[in-house]
Amino acid sequence: MRVSILDDYQGVALAMADWAPIRSRGIDIAVERFPFVDEDAAVRALADSEIVCAMRERTPFPKSLLDRLPKLKLLITTGMRNASFDIETLKAKGVTVCGTGGPGGGNEDTAELAWGLILGAARRIAEDHALMRQGGWQTRIGHRVAGKTIGLLGLGRLGSAVARVGIAFGMKAIAWSQNLTAEKAAAQGVERVEKDDLFRRADVLSVHLVLSPRSRGLVGAREIGLMRPSAILVNTSRGPIVDTDAVIGALKAGRLAYAGFDVYDKEPLPADHPLRSAPNVILTPHIGYVTDENYRSSYPQIVENILGFLDGKPVRVI
Repeated sequence: MRVSILDDYQGVALAMADWAPIRSRGIDIAVERFPFVDEDAAVRALADSEIVCAMRERTPFPKSLLDRLPKLKLLITTGMRNASFDIETLKAKGVTVCGTGGPGGGNEDTAELAWGLILGAARRIAEDHALMRQGGWQTRIGHRVAGKTIGLLGLGRLGSAVARVGIAFGMKAIAWSQNLTAEKAAAQGVERVEKDDLFRRADVLSVHLVLSPRSRGLVGAREIGLMRPSAILVNTSRGPIVDTDAVIGALKAGRLAYAGFDVYDKEPLPADHPLRSAPNVILTPHIGYVTDENYRSSYPQIVENILGFLDGKPVRVI
């Protein structure tokens, strides 16, 4: 039997958990450090693997790929949902799908990074760092966040965590999502507003929705057009929720002050993608959940999932 660990970008998977109990059963462990260039490459790497361990949505598993992996018996994802898995096909093929959980599930990590991007945007930290490296000194004026309004597009665990920090900074917090009630928002110290008002009023707009058919493309040219020219837009959720072309157009036209992205329509982001050269952006390579603490929680659970499956008692089944 063979286990494949996918997308171990940093080359740390085998050090983040004790894999000896799996090796002791005579199981081969293969580590794939880099993204597959196409589906054919994925098939070549995974055709002989009965167990595959995916890191979030770095490698999608649509029906076209699953149909070419007849040996697959167990597919594991970090987190307890994965929008890039064709769950119906997996069910039809009898493939067990398991996830990982735990306190926060990486939500704290992503909320912290969202604030890193917000403050980086407000104070132009990346630009000033680069300038200091070049021997320069002060050339621009930043903005405080205290007294401003932070808008949360989504007020689940992650959005609520971001709101709490904003409130601690002395910001007014407002939020909207399809299912958000005024009572639920008020319990977090947040005002529930209508969607258009969220975009009009926010000095900082932070996206925290799950990617779904109704959230895909939700932040488009119309919504960005409602925002203040001085506003900051930050997306640490999923790339397809925001129309990247509309953001770039607004930045170039001076209709949006700044944008921070940790997630993209296509990942890894192509080297020639126009977002890489757009003005007034701060970009990180989808690292919201990439922390030592989260990895040291997720990988041991992956080992537990594999052992549970081998023993006929699967755990954390999605």
